[in-house]
Amino acid sequence: MDYTGFKTFEVAIDNGVAAVTFDFPPVNVQGLPMLADLNQLAQKLEADSSVKVVVFQSAHDEIFVAHADTNFLKDMSAKAVSREETRLLDLQVVLERISKLPQATIAKIEGFARGGGHEFALACDMRFAARGKARFMQMEVGMGILPCGGGASRMARQVGLGRALEIVLGARDFDADEAEAYGTVNRALDAEEIAPFVDALARRIARWPAASINACKQAVYASIDLPIADALREEAYWLYQSTSQTPALKRFQWADDQGAQFDMDNQRRWEDMVVDIQDIND
Repeated sequence: MDYTGFKTFEVAIDNGVAAVTFDFPPVNVQGLPMLADLNQLAQKLEADSSVKVVVFQSAHDEIFVAHADTNFLKDMSAKAVSREETRLLDLQVVLERISKLPQATIAKIEGFARGGGHEFALACDMRFAARGKARFMQMEVGMGILPCGGGASRMARQVGLGRALEIVLGARDFDADEAEAYGTVNRALDAEEIAPFVDALARRIARWPAASINACKQAVYASIDLPIADALREEAYWLYQSTSQTPALKRFQWADDQGAQFDMDNQRRWEDMVVDIQDIND
């Protein structure tokens, strides 16, 4: 798969991990060129099972991804439309496509992620923020609109209703530690810790079968919106998809033949053993 030719970022693949580095001077603005690149990237990743993890990062010293380009909105009609006439915005469509990628997606945030940049991070599966560098904001209400790249929709799912409204209506900056407390990022890490932590996590996840990564994502995302009975049925469905597409059954048979599950040493070292068992593919 060819991952060259993008205008707003560069892609480097290493052992199943794609590092996507935004580099679109002067401020990594989230405009039509970036959306076009992200759409093209998603099309490639959807068809590439050799890539299992995608890490989004930035070459800019102070900015992860800036807000959406104001050109998106300044030419919009000032006349309200009916619900029946409403169509999704390009920003919403592209970020939803990123959210549904079969790969695990990680935002490594070491700079400003405001507006659409914050919404992009929320569309990723996991987010990690560097202390002293990362800064977040949804400023849209102060501009007379509302977050429209999934920020008004994903925020409450991520942090709960009250905190979502505090973030969106407050329209103020918050840092990495506040983001961790809110729940908008997985962890706040010291600036020198974030790169090795994210790299180690990405490489660990990239050891697992691509089909089981995707199945896990689909089941977890479905569980957010479904009643528990339907969510459990969804889990069962994706279990069958993963056992039919991965070496899972051979690994369970190996464990049974070896009596591995009854070995106390194995019980003590599951974290390492789950890596070792990846060699059992046939």
